[in-house]
Amino acid sequence: MFSYVSPETRVPATHPLRAIRALVRDVLHEMSRSFAWLYSREGRPSVPPEQLLSALLIQVLYGIRSERQLMEQLDYNLLYRWFVGLSPDDPVWNPTTFSKNRERLQNGDIFQKFMSRLLNHPRVTPLLSDEHFSVDGTLIEAWASQKSFRPKDGSDDDGSDFHGQKRKNDTHASTTDPESRLYRKAAGREAKLSYMGHALMDNRHGLAVGGRVTQATGTAEREASEAMLKAKAKSAAGRITVGEDKAYDTADHVANLRDAGVTPHVTQNNGETKTGRHRRSAIDGRTTRHPGYAMSQTRRAMIECIFGWGKQHGTMRKTKLRGVARVAGTFMLNLIAYNLVRIPKMVAI
Repeated sequence: MFSYVSPETRVPATHPLRAIRALVRDVLHEMSRSFAWLYSREGRPSVPPEQLLSALLIQVLYGIRSERQLMEQLDYNLLYRWFVGLSPDDPVWNPTTFSKNRERLQNGDIFQKFMSRLLNHPRVTPLLSDEHFSVDGTLIEAWASQKSFRPKDGSDDDGSDFHGQKRKNDTHASTTDPESRLYRKAAGREAKLSYMGHALMDNRHGLAVGGRVTQATGTAEREASEAMLKAKAKSAAGRITVGEDKAYDTADHVANLRDAGVTPHVTQNNGETKTGRHRRSAIDGRTTRHPGYAMSQTRRAMIECIFGWGKQHGTMRKTKLRGVARVAGTFMLNLIAYNLVRIPKMVAI
């Protein structure tokens, strides 16, 4: 008995992946030159970069926890094969080979280029604002246990009993993921080995237009915000505005943004400190009296949808990779996938 199965006919015409796939194909076609120099013409054929990137997007869109499981599901899932561009008879790749080729894409800055091409797509550009943005950060739990957080001088035992000990990033480091840092998001919360992801959002439709990953420190959010906004301000025709929460309300940060041509619409932090002293906000009535300030504060909350989607549906809740560079690649893929889910709902692809 012979059966001829066409994945194209098995995928429903109204399936949401159809619009996403069409958009991804347009962007990949424009990136063909960027892919060409990454692969040598000699030696054994490697994983085609277009299929590799499509498979990574499937992993994020469906929250597949590992690349080994991704290869397993690509072997029998016709929907995934259709999206990636594999016929029913094509063999899937070895998980180790797939991982090595993923790092090649990451080292070639392909994820960032894909994001730029996606945002410059003729049907996507009209959705974006060139003046109003929001910035926020989120913690990404590292792939390291608390027991691996040991003294740097090697004076501790196996680290199994750390209760009652004072552990700091200055004196301790994880033996499995040294670049992760022990950090807590707020007082009273559990401190975890984490990285910090930062997103730059367009205020018009809530699309992610930039992102980066840093080590989790008390100043990382402000430093990342300044770096992303300075680059955005250089490409803008005039001044831009940015909505941020009260964690960004420091005199140095506000001054740095204004010097870069950015109007900071930061939530005022006039609360009381632990010592009973009242903080003095760096944002005064000269900024808050404008209607745009209230609008920025209202739109700023939409950035939580990006983080919420990435942690609930994507792969952002707990990274399976180690090191800032690798985690940054996964974080950028989650931002791209979030945009791909949102864009077809706003335009006809």
